[in-house]
Amino acid sequence: MRAAVYRRFGGPEVVQVEDVPKPVPKAGEVLIRVVASTVSVADHRMRAKDVPGGLGLLVSAVVGIFKPRRRILGMDFAGTVEAVGEGVTRFKPGDDVVGLTGAAFGGHAEYVVLPQTAAMVAKPDGLGFEDALALVFGGHTVSECVRKCPIRPGDEVLVNGASGAVGTTAIQAAKAAGAVVTAVTSAGNAELVRSLGADHVIDYAREDFAAGDRQYDIIFECVGNAPFERVGRVLKPGGALLLVVLDLKGLLGAGRNSRRSGKRVIPISFTARPEDVRFAFDLAVKGAMRPVIDRTYALDQIVEAHRYVDTGRKRGTVILRVV
Repeated sequence: MRAAVYRRFGGPEVVQVEDVPKPVPKAGEVLIRVVASTVSVADHRMRAKDVPGGLGLLVSAVVGIFKPRRRILGMDFAGTVEAVGEGVTRFKPGDDVVGLTGAAFGGHAEYVVLPQTAAMVAKPDGLGFEDALALVFGGHTVSECVRKCPIRPGDEVLVNGASGAVGTTAIQAAKAAGAVVTAVTSAGNAELVRSLGADHVIDYAREDFAAGDRQYDIIFECVGNAPFERVGRVLKPGGALLLVVLDLKGLLGAGRNSRRSGKRVIPISFTARPEDVRFAFDLAVKGAMRPVIDRTYALDQIVEAHRYVDTGRKRGTVILRVV
């Protein structure tokens, strides 16, 4: 099968399309013919070993110290089940599915094998492969956020990094829950976030939301520049800071800051479940969620896709068409 493979850490050019052995499903596993995956910030971080401060050793233990342990990136996929191993009951050949490979990666290939218990679900009727896929990465992250911190009608919610895959999903989920949403993004993305339901837009180049007088019940931190020490003052008493992006200091200090302040500092662990994948689909069926696709690349354009994601300017999701 064809796959985008990287054998050393570095820039986009380290990723090349190669022929590699096609996987075979074992007992309890599902073989999926991949139609599309995404190129995400997570792929950039793993390829470049560009991780938040203090997390280098932890990440190296997962992805490799001197060279990649898992040579095919891609944390999500949409495709069709081609074969199943002995004992599989959740899926059958011919099922269209969408889901996450998680820390195993592997989505940037024509085939991927996963246990039937993985975070994948049947593709919803009425959504194409790419539209469904565009809801997965942000959807499962926001699902974990709202499991840990439910959004109530009337809550003041701020989304820092509002135009990315997680941010665009967070805006729509918060609006669906009845919140008043403030989006922090660049001026060029203001129209996009308003179209998704943002009530207020802050251009981070002109205004520091953390220095303002407005306070929030919930802050989605999707950038990595809004630790509790900076934004705690604009959280209401009992409010919550959801750390989608955080460094080691933020991880270790979350509990201490929560106890001292009476405000909740919640690290997001990305432990996805099938119901987390389904979260955004359920909202989409109700008309409360739509996918945001920035660009689409073919597998042979994998280097160009990585170069674009490396700019840090992607809006929503970058799709990689595998077939």
